Amino acid sequence: MRKLLPLIGTPSGSHPGGRSALTCRFRCGDACFHEVPNTSSNEYVGDVIAGALSRRSMMRAAAVVTVAAAGAGAAGIAVAPEAQAAAAAKGGPRPTAKGARGLRFAPVAPNTNDAVTVPEGYRQNVVIRWGEPILRGAPAFDPERQTAEAQAGQFGYNCDFLSLLPLKGERGRQLLVANHEYTDEILMFRDYDAANPTREQVEIAWAAHGLAVVAVEEERGSGRLTAIGRHQLNRRLTATSEFRLTGPAAGSDLVRTSADPTGRKVLGTLNNCAGGTTPWGTTLHGEENFNQYFAHGSSATDKRYGIGTGATERKWERFDKRFDLAQEPNEAHRFGYVVELDPYDPDSVPRKHTALGRFKHEAATVRLTHDGRPVVYSGDDERFDYFYKFVGSKRMRHGNSRSAREHNLSLLDEGTLYVARLTGDSPAMEIDGTGRLPRDGEFDGSGEWIPLATATARGAVSHVEGMTAEEVFVFTRLAGDKVGATKMDRPEDIEPNPVTGKVYVALTNNSNRGVGSHPKADEANPRHANKHGHVLELTERWNRPESTEFAWSLFLVAGDPEDPATYFAGFPKDSVSPISCPDNVAFDDHGNLWISTDGSALGSHDGLFGVATRGDRRGELKQFLTVPKGAETCGPVIQDRRVLVAVQHPGEVDGATVGRPASTWPDGPGTYVRPSVVAVYRADGRDIGV
Repeated sequence: MRKLLPLIGTPSGSHPGGRSALTCRFRCGDACFHEVPNTSSNEYVGDVIAGALSRRSMMRAAAVVTVAAAGAGAAGIAVAPEAQAAAAAKGGPRPTAKGARGLRFAPVAPNTNDAVTVPEGYRQNVVIRWGEPILRGAPAFDPERQTAEAQAGQFGYNCDFLSLLPLKGERGRQLLVANHEYTDEILMFRDYDAANPTREQVEIAWAAHGLAVVAVEEERGSGRLTAIGRHQLNRRLTATSEFRLTGPAAGSDLVRTSADPTGRKVLGTLNNCAGGTTPWGTTLHGEENFNQYFAHGSSATDKRYGIGTGATERKWERFDKRFDLAQEPNEAHRFGYVVELDPYDPDSVPRKHTALGRFKHEAATVRLTHDGRPVVYSGDDERFDYFYKFVGSKRMRHGNSRSAREHNLSLLDEGTLYVARLTGDSPAMEIDGTGRLPRDGEFDGSGEWIPLATATARGAVSHVEGMTAEEVFVFTRLAGDKVGATKMDRPEDIEPNPVTGKVYVALTNNSNRGVGSHPKADEANPRHANKHGHVLELTERWNRPESTEFAWSLFLVAGDPEDPATYFAGFPKDSVSPISCPDNVAFDDHGNLWISTDGSALGSHDGLFGVATRGDRRGELKQFLTVPKGAETCGPVIQDRRVLVAVQHPGEVDGATVGRPASTWPDGPGTYVRPSVVAVYRADGRDIGV
């Protein structure tokens, strides 16, 4: 039996993928250990890769994808070790690796370095860390003397989705927008007592959630970025900031509370995961695992959304009754939406768009129809749940006038919300749960977008029998159940390719697929106990985003390339990097898909990968970087001269505390581990991967 590369600090087999128990507790409220919320009889698409990875197979893959582990650059902070510094010196050797344009770099080998490891010839720097002041009057970060007031003016915790927007009139500057998904109090506070948090700790955590807007400046001649503290557009939004409910469910009885009898004013945004950037210059932020913040759920709809019947992990309900559903049963109905932020207006009130539905939103990516209407794709990050599309009915207006911006901010309030149903084209007997290809040599089929409800300026209409339009938009999961949507293996980020128009869906994993009484594999989810995940490729009819029909195929079936169940769009598997648990996705201008991972089950740290989607190198997947111990790779932004990633929850390993850290990234021993944003760029200043 070949040995596995061990998951540092994580009991083998105890948690899905490579996640630690700590991550499961604080990020999603141990969702994978709760009863699966979706108990409908809808068809389920799941795949599990059988077999274990050995050290030998990992090393073989590493030998294929890089000349040697020592050839990859590793840096815990902005300063690289001497070996990397020499290789990456200005004017030094240029990367010569072959590959698709945009992916010509020597791949990083799988590793367990407590550092951000980048390819030979590349450099990196930390752009901004948790706690760095961004607003006027905010103090420097002092982890031993934290306050809620200070945190509200500082960069928040656990950065996730990232967007870079232009700053007109400020040469060399851009606007960075970031999500702060959740807090990990055990790593934030020394001697934290999880059973008895203090009010001060809870209020600091409220302030560390939410969104941040930070101006950044690029170094001339390189891709290095640095944050600009106290810029006039810098902003923090937290769990207590004001947000506005808009669209068809705003003002309904389902979202009214004692504090807000109008049903239109919400305090805070929670668990913001992936998002999107709109063509009209705003950012979208998906509220994902909001269920874990609410205590004492009792209704059937609470259960369908994974809200527990007891106390919460963070105990926020002790300090604000809105988190106690026994006292405020509608408060949870005001979370689980896509939030739209205008980062150019620091006084604007962000909007929660009810027309895009309520579920555990992962991503909200936008493209326009030929006549200028927005189409938004989003996944519901839960085992056996669905993915969705919204097609707007109003056209985008060009220009930056006040009237144009106000009009465009209403684009996502009118249109039709759809859910996906997929059908395979192979006999069911050929899908045996092992990941073995059917006789036609491909996992593929057809699909349809099923309408759930339509919102107009005159009102909303339900397309789901037995549900009102308001119920569809607030209890969207139940609407998907009723119309027979296809159960997927944790649909996360969804992104249309700007070059080809095809749509890619990251399905992270599903350890329950085909296990016990859970749904068995189908052609779209072909493996039982799917611990590595896969990526789905959709081609909408006539390549028009408003179409209600599509063809689909599995573009990538993740795992060890030596495993016969893996698939890389037909590319030779002895020439690709191993990948597990695809999560966030992005594209470069060449049409290459970039995939970040969450909870790799291969024994190595999570990372960022690039893969060609067309041409003779279609399916060639190469690892670009890895992140430190316990961390997840989030929010990739791929620009010509830089790659930006959010290093989320570094050091989040079972048993870790402030006093017993599992990671010393990014600032070294004796400091707090801090989630941060990192920029990676070529030492010679040229474009990435060319």
